[in-house]
Amino acid sequence: MLDIRKADQRGRGEHGWLSSRHSFSFAQYFDPQQVGFSDLLVINDDRVAPGRGFGKHPHRDMEIFSYVLEGALEHADTMGTGSVIRPGDVQLMSAGSGVAHSEYNHSKSEPVHFMQIWIAPSTKGAEPRYQQKHFSAEDKRGNLRLIISPDGANDSLEVRQDARVYAGLFDGVETARLELPADRFAYIHVARGSVTVNGTRLTAGDGARVRHETALTFAHGDNAEVLVFDLRPNEESGLWS
Repeated sequence: MLDIRKADQRGRGEHGWLSSRHSFSFAQYFDPQQVGFSDLLVINDDRVAPGRGFGKHPHRDMEIFSYVLEGALEHADTMGTGSVIRPGDVQLMSAGSGVAHSEYNHSKSEPVHFMQIWIAPSTKGAEPRYQQKHFSAEDKRGNLRLIISPDGANDSLEVRQDARVYAGLFDGVETARLELPADRFAYIHVARGSVTVNGTRLTAGDGARVRHETALTFAHGDNAEVLVFDLRPNEESGLWS
């Protein structure tokens, strides 16, 4: 079963330099029916003006990853990491016992469009760590490419949770099928374009909780970019802190 939440039902944050859409409760946006799904707690769809961004701020006990759609995102943290994240790059910061970071639009003239996603870790107080890898468009074209997993399978980034994240690009006749293990949940987020999933049309910004499905088939894409989360069958989600 696909429980669909349309893009225009998401929370909104308009701050001049930042335009944000919240798939789940975040910051000043709270909906008791949208407090994460399993261990997936936050999906923020952010557009940041040139030269602006988020100053240094702390996190702990959270798996935080950024996925850039357009432009470039500049990252710095108290682990000594400094990097620029561009389309195709996936950045995963495990906050663990505590880390502070900043994120800015790397460009002084062009906006950056990216998604920041939070997954609750299975253990608390672990040593903070940073990972970043590039996954080419060819690797995701007509395919669901594993980008995050608990064990780093298929050269993916390692997350401290029983969760797997796939990224795919679909256009025209391209199609892919993801088998879901028994008693697993999934979450689908369409980052851009549109695509049919198990016969249901989803468009940019749409999300879908998935329960009691054995497979997901993606087809009939129109410049679609999607993220798919394979999650524990856990209905007890809680607000980040």
